[in-house]
Amino acid sequence: MSDVDFYTNGFDELSKLIEKMADRAKGKKVLEALETGAEQLEKDVRALPKPRSEIRTAGYTHLLDTVTHRTVNDEVEVGWGKYYGPMVERGARTMKKAHPHISTTFERNKKSYYQIMIEKLGF
Repeated sequence: MSDVDFYTNGFDELSKLIEKMADRAKGKKVLEALETGAEQLEKDVRALPKPRSEIRTAGYTHLLDTVTHRTVNDEVEVGWGKYYGPMVERGARTMKKAHPHISTTFERNKKSYYQIMIEKLGF
């Protein structure tokens, strides 16, 4: 096989591979992969140890149990189900320090989330 044949066939194969990857990575499939990663992040945050609460009222839900995701304009957002969740995550001027849960869990496990999303795309 000559160098010309190798380069021509090699580039054709590469082009086909790129087209195949692009087809898999279109719209709905990407969104599904992002949702799969978000769901795993939710599970991991909900599995964090919860400090014992002094609140004993009916209907009380611990902050960690409210983590959820939603899809908005082809983007997947993971966040809190209680209004004060972002204040706990990032801190507030009346707090001594922030107590992040979502961001630290994501940073600690991001390789596994990426791998889950890649597998969902079929690569």
